[in-house]
Amino acid sequence: QVLGGSGDFRDVPFAFDSDQLDSAAMEAVRANSAVLQSQAERRVEVEGHCDERGTSEYNLALGARRARAVKDAMVGMGISADRMSTVSYGEELPLCKESTESCWATNRRSHFTDLSR
Repeated sequence: QVLGGSGDFRDVPFAFDSDQLDSAAMEAVRANSAVLQSQAERRVEVEGHCDERGTSEYNLALGARRARAVKDAMVGMGISADRMSTVSYGEELPLCKESTESCWATNRRSHFTDLSR
């Protein structure tokens, strides 16, 4: 089931203060890669998002590293880099606004925006 995704794409979750792709993140990356492999005309923007903890500057940098990690993993799975762009929104576009661990976990993500529509 798609959780917090955009259409066919799944959000990629991240641990606190991390840009590392764990097993849950890799599962989402593989699913997103499969969508792009089956539909060669599609292009996406990979967004990096963070929870509210940390400075805005730090979170913008962390979001950028998260988006880049996802893009790099997908390039490693055969998706052409020119089909993907990256952007960081840091903590600026939270899905959840409560100061709880479950809410923060929801906000720590890479999100895919379909640019081909």
